[in-house]
Amino acid sequence: MNFICYSDWSELPESANVLFAQGEQDSIFFSRPWFENLAATALDQGQTLVLACVVAGGAVLAILPLKRCAGNTWYSLRHRYTPLYSLLLADDDQSEVLACLAEGLSRLPLQALLLEPVADNDSRINGLQRALEAAGYSCDRSFRLYNWIHRVQGRSHADYMAARPARLRNTIARKRRKLEREHGCAIRLFAGDAVPPALAAYHAVYTASWKANEQYAGFLDGMVAGFSRPGWTRLGVLYAKGKPVAAQLWFVLHGKASIFRLAYDEAWRRYSPGSILTSFLMEYVIDADGVEEVDFLTGNDAYKQDWMSERRERFALGCVKQAKLPGRYGLLIESMKRMLKGR
Repeated sequence: MNFICYSDWSELPESANVLFAQGEQDSIFFSRPWFENLAATALDQGQTLVLACVVAGGAVLAILPLKRCAGNTWYSLRHRYTPLYSLLLADDDQSEVLACLAEGLSRLPLQALLLEPVADNDSRINGLQRALEAAGYSCDRSFRLYNWIHRVQGRSHADYMAARPARLRNTIARKRRKLEREHGCAIRLFAGDAVPPALAAYHAVYTASWKANEQYAGFLDGMVAGFSRPGWTRLGVLYAKGKPVAAQLWFVLHGKASIFRLAYDEAWRRYSPGSILTSFLMEYVIDADGVEEVDFLTGNDAYKQDWMSERRERFALGCVKQAKLPGRYGLLIESMKRMLKGR
């Protein structure tokens, strides 16, 4: 069992795909297309990819995707839109594998490691934390973000909507009738390979929205291309007067729907186009895709509480290598805590 760092995806043994296939069962954000797109589009100047792995006899047993920066703190491979992070870990001999991974990390020229956002009940992350502490790191967690979800529990979309606030249901019905009567409207759903060519409609809406220009067009386009090939993407577009006035990008994989991007044309706000489109897509993923869970990913916006039923917390895990001199160690710990609080 050996600790090995790779700096390019092409260097990974083919057996790594087994771990990614296992990881995507838990989250689309643990999939290989997600991490590959991050490495291709989300690294800033001076940052490099590090795939910290444990390998035995050609089998990859663990992958910790990291980005190395100019200083001595390394970070999880992530983007500002990353809703959840974890390592990829084989089922067998996990304690031994994690000990090898932690020992290998302790020999690298890094003083601190910041992994975020992580779930408090992630057994892989919890095991890694214990292994890092055994290898001489001091670890601390701080709150990072809220995550709203809804568990479908076998119910239909009609059942789901019946449980939503009456205010929301009435608004959707009233505003859709008003929009149809005054301007005419239609909703189109694009899935899989049909999504990349339809992204022009999304970008048109985004440009006309309160969000102004899309700052991460390369990241978004690369992700949509990677997720569309296996059929994981859903793009809903609401048209009024023949032009797109609202667009939403969702992902669907292994019974989970992730609401990734929402936008509507500010000029059409009085018709609540976003709510109309969310209701349409919710019906599609529940009744057609048959998902078991809908995830609003990041943020504690008030409107998300109308659509979801459960709020979770995500955390940042900071680990600092203990120094021999107590004074220097204390400074490092305080520095890490300030970094965690400032994110």
